[in-house]
Amino acid sequence: MTDEVRVYVEEAPSQRREVVAPTDMALSLMEVLKASGYDIQATCGGMALCGTCHVEVLAGPALDEPSDDELAMLESLPIMTQGSRLSCQIRITNRLDGLVVRLMPQNT
Repeated sequence: MTDEVRVYVEEAPSQRREVVAPTDMALSLMEVLKASGYDIQATCGGMALCGTCHVEVLAGPALDEPSDDELAMLESLPIMTQGSRLSCQIRITNRLDGLVVRLMPQNT
């Protein structure tokens, strides 16, 4: 087991940027994306209350099912897709290696 994983952010069609994330710090995907320079507001600080860290999972390993709180927040957003998740609710673990996400627009 390695102590880091690679997550890929699709910035444009067929254009992906690799983000290396440590697995030993109990970080969320939102925290890693913010630290990597992505413009994620995360207004609520990772409590699944605002939806400003909304991502679409495009490929990679299966994630745990979203909690009821996360689902309620996602359903309130103007755009929701089959792969919609709140990045604050995705914990960085070894299982995430190879995950591909796209940041969703913040049309509030």
